[in-house]
Amino acid sequence: MATKSLLKNVDIKDKKLGKSLVIALEHASNKRTAEVQLSRTYEDVRGEKLRRIFDK
Repeated sequence: MATKSLLKNVDIKDKKLGKSLVIALEHASNKRTAEVQLSRTYEDVRGEKLRRIFDK
């Protein structure tokens, strides 16, 4: 998931829309995601290795 989508500010100017958002979030918290089987290998990249990737 892109970081930008996680860092968005949401301005709610209407009480009805705010209530709808809260209800949607409550419904979403009760749902489980399907188990995902990875078909390719992957590697966690952190710290210095991540810096080297983005320095290029």
